[in-house]
Amino acid sequence: MTIRALSLLLAAVLVAGCASSSAQDTRASEWKPAAGPLMTRWAKDVSPRNALPEYPRPQMVRKDWQNLNGLWDYAIKPKTEATPTLFDGKILVPYPIESALSGVMKKVTPDDRLWYHRTFRVPSQWDGRRILLHFGAVDWDATVYVNGKEIGNHKGGYDGFSFDITAALVKGDNKLVVAVTDPTSAGSQPRGKQILNPHGIWYTPTTGIWQTVWMEPVSPQVAIGDLIITPDLDTSSVKVDVTLDARTRAAYRTLVEVLDGDKVIASGESGKPIRIDSAKAWSPDSPHLYNLRISVGIDPARNPIDRVDSYFGLRKVSLGKDDKGITRILLNNKFVFQVGPLDQGFWPDGLYTAPTDEALRYDIEITRKLGFNMARKHVKIEPARWYYWCDKLGLLVWQDMPSAGAGKDATNAREGVPSSPEAAAQFEKELAAMINGRRNHPSIIMWVPFNEGWGQYETARIVDLVRKLDPTRLVNGASGWHDRPGVGDVHDIHAYPGPAAPPAEEKRAIVLGEFGGLGLPLEGHTWVSKGNWGYRNLSSAKRLTQDYGKLLKRAYELKDNPGLSAIVYTQTTDVEVEVNGLLTYDRAVIKPDLETVARANQGVAFPEISIKTLVPTSQQKGITWRYTTDKPADDWFKTDFNDASWKQGPGGFGTQGTPGAVIGTQWNTSDIWIRREFQMPGFDPATVALLLHHDEDAEVYINGVLAARARNFTTDYEEVELTKEGRAALKEGRNIMAIHCKQTTGGQYIDAGIVEVK
Repeated sequence: MTIRALSLLLAAVLVAGCASSSAQDTRASEWKPAAGPLMTRWAKDVSPRNALPEYPRPQMVRKDWQNLNGLWDYAIKPKTEATPTLFDGKILVPYPIESALSGVMKKVTPDDRLWYHRTFRVPSQWDGRRILLHFGAVDWDATVYVNGKEIGNHKGGYDGFSFDITAALVKGDNKLVVAVTDPTSAGSQPRGKQILNPHGIWYTPTTGIWQTVWMEPVSPQVAIGDLIITPDLDTSSVKVDVTLDARTRAAYRTLVEVLDGDKVIASGESGKPIRIDSAKAWSPDSPHLYNLRISVGIDPARNPIDRVDSYFGLRKVSLGKDDKGITRILLNNKFVFQVGPLDQGFWPDGLYTAPTDEALRYDIEITRKLGFNMARKHVKIEPARWYYWCDKLGLLVWQDMPSAGAGKDATNAREGVPSSPEAAAQFEKELAAMINGRRNHPSIIMWVPFNEGWGQYETARIVDLVRKLDPTRLVNGASGWHDRPGVGDVHDIHAYPGPAAPPAEEKRAIVLGEFGGLGLPLEGHTWVSKGNWGYRNLSSAKRLTQDYGKLLKRAYELKDNPGLSAIVYTQTTDVEVEVNGLLTYDRAVIKPDLETVARANQGVAFPEISIKTLVPTSQQKGITWRYTTDKPADDWFKTDFNDASWKQGPGGFGTQGTPGAVIGTQWNTSDIWIRREFQMPGFDPATVALLLHHDEDAEVYINGVLAARARNFTTDYEEVELTKEGRAALKEGRNIMAIHCKQTTGGQYIDAGIVEVK
């Protein structure tokens, strides 16, 4: 079976599913999207009759199924109340209730219970078979009832779950009710970037059903319950372990057939390696997929009782030395420099849920067109179809575990500890569910259990747990900040804007798990009209393209020395008030020049940038500034302010050991205010920029006007754009620069000059 043939099968299965579900949604006029802040172009294609109609499980496909997406009744009630008899209105499943595409866009608090209700009929041709009810994902605690009978409960916001509902069914209409509670940031469960009060890098939460709900019939005798697909590139073989759900004691056998195109090229049994002649490896450059047909029965070849279709890619990920003796991440036994974006998987109209499958595919396609060969899926687990498109289009994936409050955050000095045994148990349960639920996708090459110390605890034990669950992939124990020496397969740091690299190691590869964050808000494509931010905001697409190319050029230098194996740029798209995406949040605009970015990502060519010093920093020679660490009068930044009582000292100001710092004067308090007079030569206002090294937040004034506001910290001197007002205030001849820098933790430093950037 070719990939096209598998796609046609999925399409045929889709038609069957849609035909069943569309009859349930005859009142489409009852629904319309809520008035969200921003919508994608795919929102117009969403309706109750086609709400994510695609077959939701591409790696275990059965012919017969029924899609239960569409209009459901909903109610938001206090948790103390019983099942409602009256509902608040209609909701479009599977879009989160907080999203515009749900048609509701209402908040659910930790004290609420969200109720769903609909009726359904089981097709008569399914008579005599067991009926399985599937949920792609429900956030977070879901209890399911059929015809008033409790079928089961599931806790976990990201993993799929199923119930056998056969015994509860009746002829004709059946009543399905789902009750959901979700503490979001008031709880300790894995939740990623969801928060009750969205701000900054924390976003609108998702509550309730957010992936496809569907049902399918299986044999009352035996059914295929699960597959574990393990490719072995070195032996050109694949092993498929088939889990059977058998209700009788017959001696069932399994038949596993490997297909290349429409042709069966190899076959074997469950749990035994199947060798493939003239094997074709899967890689981003050549994402070749083999198809699988798995049958079970007394005589599965001639009379299968159950049959599913699947696929796999023959690929290998490992650590090894390159020709220079540097420890590298190897793909198919060769070093491939991995360049990818941080991908958060949020949508302005659907939040956690993409509006359509076409939209989901677009994100992967545009990532590849931008020259990336990898993406880090950041503290979110996607529906299976997202990974299907990565498998098919050739995108490597680092898969984060959604962050939780399971542990007290780690620091550089100490390891975090579990906040409670219950929280740790839930985190580890959902971690295992993530690995077991997504392990068959060839695109996923690395698991990342912790991000930046958030909820990080017992890192070495958690890494060992992940390795036992899946010994075929690499493990990144903690991406950014709180590395545990020798733990995991990589040492991963974050640097904004960066780039930077940790020292090379003998037994682990070194990677840059986050850098960049260049922001560019585009009017008409932002979540809010004011208050948007990036790690470094720029004023034009041209400047974004230039600065991106400069970052990538430096990153490629770090690839060779000290030996980075991978880099992750923040980020694919804007997300709510964050505007540091290469695309706008609505995916309507690719901000930088696509071809230039693609060439830079592939290391082919970088944009030429000329930088000329106009006003020197203290990098080469200490420049004298006036400074104080005591809070000055409110007019301290104005040109006529009398700073004669302030101390004098050479820049830069900070503490030894701060990355990239050139210390002229020790500064170790929380705040410092500095001022200097400088002479400005003739200049073009359109080309001038600050050359700034700050740790942490800094406000820069020129001639009494706010010229720049820099957040967080840098690890080197970086060009920072002046505000329009700042450029206008700058003049040839005498000028005054005044800076306030605030430090909270770690290193600290401040110094500045002015450069011409062309």
